Amino acid sequence: MKISSSDQRPAASGPSDYFTGAVKINPLFQTNETFRSAGAYVTFSPGAHSAWHTHPLGQMLIVTEGSGLVQEWGGKIQVIKKGDVVWTPAGVKHWHGASPKTSMTHIAIQESLEGKVVNWLEKVSTEEYNAFSKTNK
Repeated sequence: MKISSSDQRPAASGPSDYFTGAVKINPLFQTNETFRSAGAYVTFSPGAHSAWHTHPLGQMLIVTEGSGLVQEWGGKIQVIKKGDVVWTPAGVKHWHGASPKTSMTHIAIQESLEGKVVNWLEKVSTEEYNAFSKTNK
């Protein structure tokens, strides 16, 4: 058994290549030779969101605070809130983050395939993100 205290896993800012706005990532656990899942506690400030991305074996999001948005490529933007669980299947292009006026925190869990848990793509455009506000006034 191994206990990993929070002070052994310092938080980091979400890299601007992959996130828009202020995002704090607290690693929870990483893959290793016998466990292929990785997890993080991720907090998005209002309006902050990820770039488009996919996961080679899918991703589970567990919303723990606030409300946010998630969109699958070609689909409509959907609201997610505390208590919601979002499953994104392997290879599905998507993004997620906070709503324009509310922060959102989730636990993200994804499995590794050949050492990779995420494939980052282009950033979500301002027009794509703002499409939610235009249709949900």
